[in-house]
Amino acid sequence: MTRDKLTELPKVELHCHLDGSLSREFIERRLNRKVSQSELSVSDDCRSLNEYLEKFDLPGKCIMDEEGLSEAGYDVLKSMKQENVCYAEIRFAPLLSETEDMNCAKVIEALLAGLEKGKKDFGIEYGVITCAMRHHSEEENRRMIRTAREYLGYGVCAADLAGAEALYPMSEFMELFQETKKLGMPFTLHAGECGSVQNILDSVEAGAGRIGHGIAMRGHREVQKELQRKGIGIEMCPVSNLQTKAVESTKDYPMREFLDNGLKVTVNTDNRTVSNTTLTKELAFIQKTYGITDEEIRLMMKNAVDVAFADDAVKERILKRL
Repeated sequence: MTRDKLTELPKVELHCHLDGSLSREFIERRLNRKVSQSELSVSDDCRSLNEYLEKFDLPGKCIMDEEGLSEAGYDVLKSMKQENVCYAEIRFAPLLSETEDMNCAKVIEALLAGLEKGKKDFGIEYGVITCAMRHHSEEENRRMIRTAREYLGYGVCAADLAGAEALYPMSEFMELFQETKKLGMPFTLHAGECGSVQNILDSVEAGAGRIGHGIAMRGHREVQKELQRKGIGIEMCPVSNLQTKAVESTKDYPMREFLDNGLKVTVNTDNRTVSNTTLTKELAFIQKTYGITDEEIRLMMKNAVDVAFADDAVKERILKRL
């Protein structure tokens, strides 16, 4: 497909972090100063995940009150409208925005208010994924998930686990997500971004409906078979994974392998602003680099609908648009 055709294509995005995807205009307005692109986005020679994560400081400061969160929700859907995204799951960590004046429930409500306004203005359906953070205590994460559960079906669609995977393996969070499952809260989990296939296996055992990144499965045919059999979605974020050195080079990226082995692959931006990317850019990149066909792109969009944490009525509406 040409770039114009890729832009026009109705799209579904399942792995998009709110703080990493805020527009420069929004950040400048909130900080009341000019901001350079280099303050917001990593350069082509980004050396590590740690260097990548430094870019979250500024946007994080912009979502520390109700107005900022609400405007942020609206802002991210406005950006998505420009490339015909019709359904998006936006993830964020409510505890990182808590203040003395704003508890977890207020944080979630503020974001939902902005997203709801964006849905009305831009026609994009959405769900919010609330992220537990690996460096937070189990008690804090449990409190957040219990609060988020009250909004399930009212804007919130699932939970997640994010943060420094290499420092905090999935084995430390099995109890937390067993409890999350008992609450009836679906979840996706960041796993296999930092080379550990065991984190993917543990995530599947915990009951994850999807895996964020999952690239450590490369070459592990039996693990891939297991996920393929269970219909677990794989949220791949090609540009971000190359920037954070989750893989050494483009030839090590397993998108073609995963597709050929029948995994439910989806393509996502991860962090639109930090990675200086869009879903259109990601699609153009994988077509050029991995020979992904137009038909495979359409398949990945259908995969995304299939594994989305949306109800059947929403899925039917999106499939009609695809």
